[in-house]
Amino acid sequence: MHALDRLNPFTITAYFLAVAGIAMFCAHPVLLSMTLAGTVTLCIMRRDVKGARTHLLFWGLFALTVLINPIFSRHGATVLLVIGNKPISQEAILWGLTSAAAVLSTLYLFASFCAIMTSDKLLYLFGALSPRLSLIFSMALRYISLFYKQWVNIKQAQTALGLYKEDNAIDRVRGSLRIFWVLLGWALENGIVSAGSMTARGYGTGKRTHYAAFTFTKMDAIYLTLTLSLFCGTLVPMILGALDFTFYPTAVQTHTSVSIVGYLSFGALLALPILTETEDAIKWKYLRSKI
Repeated sequence: MHALDRLNPFTITAYFLAVAGIAMFCAHPVLLSMTLAGTVTLCIMRRDVKGARTHLLFWGLFALTVLINPIFSRHGATVLLVIGNKPISQEAILWGLTSAAAVLSTLYLFASFCAIMTSDKLLYLFGALSPRLSLIFSMALRYISLFYKQWVNIKQAQTALGLYKEDNAIDRVRGSLRIFWVLLGWALENGIVSAGSMTARGYGTGKRTHYAAFTFTKMDAIYLTLTLSLFCGTLVPMILGALDFTFYPTAVQTHTSVSIVGYLSFGALLALPILTETEDAIKWKYLRSKI
């Protein structure tokens, strides 16, 4: 188990909301580059994204986002080259890189959040506000993985029976539609079974209680305090305009001593889970060496 997995769900959610909020509302190349580096490092350390295909898909989307803006945007005073009658400006490329960094960092951030926030943590997180909504949300997340596994099982069964072929596009479409209808029937039947099981166990007959499986420890208090302090240390320079960045017509960056405070605060915020995971890994290796 990783160190972040042992924290309270409220603490984890507060951290990810803090990072996501700054990354979404501050289109600054430096901050978004830091966000991308931090989220990718955390995701690789924890191995939250498994498989090289997913990483290739993410970075392929990054390259596509970088290319789209210079191709379609005619803004920018610093023209680097002209392709046909289309000028490619330095500002358009910089904005494309910034947008791509925001998209890719969000994907990696969401991947880490989904890996840490399991269904029981989500149920605990939203249970105090709305137990029924938390249960529905938790079941919906559970069914995503169940649908995928059942799709694979149905496809393998139909392939073994000779009903699924991939000789051409028409065969693939027919086979996929057949699997979809079988999967739909399985989903409806499974939903009826789940509803009957919940009714038999008395769900909805009385007031629903909230079971707290997680405790708020001293480590959570320290982590939450650091998160809020570093978030405020970045938010205040944003409000004061010290982290403003203008892309068009020319790239202009606001740079003051307050900006440095914002950079350092946000960098420390991104490094917080990385340092936590590193400390836990070092401690684990040390304890194993003593066995």
